[in-house]
Amino acid sequence: MTTVAAYAAPAAKAPLERTTIERRPVGEHDVLIEIKFAGICHSDIHQAREGWGEAMFPMVPGHEIAGIVTEAGSGVTRFAVGDRVGVGCMVDSCRACENCEAGLEQYCLKGNVGTYNALDKNGEPTYGGYSEKIVVDENFVVRIPDGLALDVAAPLLCAGITTYSPLRHWNAGPGKKVAVLGMGGLGHMGVKIAHALGAEVTVLSQSLRKKDDGLKLGADHYYATSDPKTFEDLRGSFDLILSTVSAPLDLNAFLSLLKTDGAFVNVGAPEEPVSINLFSVIAGRKTLAGSGIGGIRETQEMLDFCAEHGLGAEIELISASEINDAYERVLSSDVRYRFVIDTATI
Repeated sequence: MTTVAAYAAPAAKAPLERTTIERRPVGEHDVLIEIKFAGICHSDIHQAREGWGEAMFPMVPGHEIAGIVTEAGSGVTRFAVGDRVGVGCMVDSCRACENCEAGLEQYCLKGNVGTYNALDKNGEPTYGGYSEKIVVDENFVVRIPDGLALDVAAPLLCAGITTYSPLRHWNAGPGKKVAVLGMGGLGHMGVKIAHALGAEVTVLSQSLRKKDDGLKLGADHYYATSDPKTFEDLRGSFDLILSTVSAPLDLNAFLSLLKTDGAFVNVGAPEEPVSINLFSVIAGRKTLAGSGIGGIRETQEMLDFCAEHGLGAEIELISASEINDAYERVLSSDVRYRFVIDTATI
């Protein structure tokens, strides 16, 4: 076992504090990663505050991890000491079900093992990236291309893949009109990726406060959802709306913006249930859908795509002592567009 420093929430809604945790010994197929940077995802806050239900404490959040391999098990074939690597939202799955065999480990029928707030196959709690080091099976580690700096690559391990996967699945590309709902940590990457895929991109945000940023990141159009005229002007406009918002929405209003056969895809997960009038999907043969992260193969594809197109996250680098302040700023939408922890400060 290796003792490492980390930042953990000792209980639900409690401030995170510096502590130490134990990492398992490096097994035959494991790599030990010295974490360099860890992104702060809104889902970290949901889980640390039990917004999505009962959680395990103490909790070390963090599933946007970028670092360097410092030790490799005797059976490791994919990585070597010195490699630049990333770890996302999961660190294991059953590997045998239909979905796992199809490269969809994120939808493992027995449930994947989360990078934190989960139990591994030995029944031990998993701890995430707000820490100095992590031990992960090589099959759940991805390579960060040389063209991506580690700090801007870290958020791609959640925000990047969470937007890339549905954009690819619903065929965003030339000739498609895509709207990204919300211009936050996920939304800004959705804009960049949809633009790089060749789609015509519209941002739908509460206000026009971030319009200049949105256009700079690749949006062709930018509308305020607080303006009722937006819903009149854009009725029936989009092939795909990607919702990154983690607050309840008037789904009926947004479904009206879809073309016939259009899809409204949720990647943001509100803590409260939402309601819908089914005529909003029946009229126009529309789809209301959701999407999780991506599988390991698709996550690697996303990183390679981002490196090819020069896409990293827009980040604000912080020290570990600023994590609690950063949580409050995320909740008040005061970040452009992802906080990243310099783990050397833990």
